[in-house]
Amino acid sequence: MINKKNQGRTRAQESSNAIERMYITMRHLFNRGFYKPMGISGETLRQALLQLRPEIYGSVGEEKAELDGLLYVIDRLPIGIEECTFINLTSDEGYSESHFKPIIPEKRRRNCYRIDDEQMNIEITRGRSEIYDILTHLTFLFIESHKISNRVLINEEGQTTRDWEKLEKAVLSKKKLTLEEREIAITHTANILGRTFNELTKIYNNFSTPNKPERLLHIVYWLGKLAIEEQVNNNKRTVTFSPVLRERLGHHIHGEIWADKIKETLHKNNLLERPIHIISANMHSVMNTLFAFGALKNEFTKKDAFQVYEKLSHKDNATLRNKINKEALQKGMIYIEDKSGANIDVQIFDTTKLDVSKIDLDISEELIKEQKPVIFVMDYAFGEQAYETIDELLKPYKTKDTEIFLNVESVSIMGKAGILEGGKGDIMIPFAHIFEGTADNYPFENELKKEDLEGQGVDVYEGSMITVLGTSLQNKNILKFFYNSTWQVIGLEMEGAHYQKAIQAASKVRGSISSDVKVRYAYYASDNPLETGATLASGGLGTSGVRPTYLITRTILKQILN
Repeated sequence: MINKKNQGRTRAQESSNAIERMYITMRHLFNRGFYKPMGISGETLRQALLQLRPEIYGSVGEEKAELDGLLYVIDRLPIGIEECTFINLTSDEGYSESHFKPIIPEKRRRNCYRIDDEQMNIEITRGRSEIYDILTHLTFLFIESHKISNRVLINEEGQTTRDWEKLEKAVLSKKKLTLEEREIAITHTANILGRTFNELTKIYNNFSTPNKPERLLHIVYWLGKLAIEEQVNNNKRTVTFSPVLRERLGHHIHGEIWADKIKETLHKNNLLERPIHIISANMHSVMNTLFAFGALKNEFTKKDAFQVYEKLSHKDNATLRNKINKEALQKGMIYIEDKSGANIDVQIFDTTKLDVSKIDLDISEELIKEQKPVIFVMDYAFGEQAYETIDELLKPYKTKDTEIFLNVESVSIMGKAGILEGGKGDIMIPFAHIFEGTADNYPFENELKKEDLEGQGVDVYEGSMITVLGTSLQNKNILKFFYNSTWQVIGLEMEGAHYQKAIQAASKVRGSISSDVKVRYAYYASDNPLETGATLASGGLGTSGVRPTYLITRTILKQILN
């Protein structure tokens, strides 16, 4: 008799095998140069995704359409992709200099170009993780599109249901829909998707944009239309990888340009040989922690620091944010807007220009005068791109005459992650990163400890983190296995092992930075993939992410500046 524990482990192993199959297949298709997602070449990807049934894609394996997963995917792909039969993944090949206007997805920074009615080009500048991310989302999208065509096609000649004809009429109408017309269209669309009128009405506005208020109807129609074309006329959608992308991938081209620009800027400002503290974070929390108190003194008299930070996170408070930005630039902040294609902006702070009396934080003026540290903040990397950027950054800077080694004293990584114990907004402090799908693990001495962040209104967990190949591929069986195993896993994220690999290579193997470099890792929970309704597809953190973000930022800065 097989006990329940073994059954659970078997399901976890099946899921793990499905992920491995997906990645091997994606690498094979990339090397091949093209594939048809709903043809024979895309079958392995489809089957693996359906076997895996990641939490983020909800009911992908059922007959009814998955709405939250569709919204999650559509936000990360360019507007109009549902209309395209040809999707071409390219390197940075000069489209920014052309008449094509870049389309930037709402939740992913990547340049996309609509070449004509049938073709969308997506620029890949962030490495393999970005390709995996896009192909996984496209596989989901095309599976959903065939669910639509299966429900609306009456026969092989292409005859369709009345629901489809009514949806088509609403989408192709050039007039703005009245409330009555919209609700009639939603009724027919709900039938097509196997969902209720209420379910569609609730999520409808989340798909809308100012230019396309009826965008959900538009997406459903075009996904279904192209799937019908595939089934009736065998006009298959095709994903291609440009020859230049295939040649360049893995050569750190964008990371090298990015790192050279930064080191050149540090050199020009006589900061290159000073003690450097690297922080991977967002582009607001360090700046706000150092300058908000000075720029918005009146706000701090009425509220505590975290209430001010929360106020700053609201969209309608751009004036307050601009005041802080202006103050920071006047007090020596150097801002480098990325032009390399890496999509990682940078802020550099010369601490000798800080006015310590105007910082709402216990830091040592004496240390600043004596050591003159430089704080370097880089925006979030994406998956494997973390290795590419840090690996290039930690190499010596070459001038005509000499090589200058960077005096990197610490690397601090603050990120969002999925938590396996606790909920959204909690904090995770790791002591090791385990790289999913490999035997690689990276233990380290974390300068941040649980006690540094406890007792401040947020739950804190300590343990190891899994660095996953893609957050959109996780399912409960794998995560439960890791959570219940001796690995002591508390969460999952995409960059930790890549950062640590680069730091260890630079400090322990190449010797380009000190072997005593301090590392700090802390993550705040954006979701709990083990909890129904708490996955990434169920929506963002909102203001619940403000306190953990600033708690981590303030703790990192206190450690650096004391």
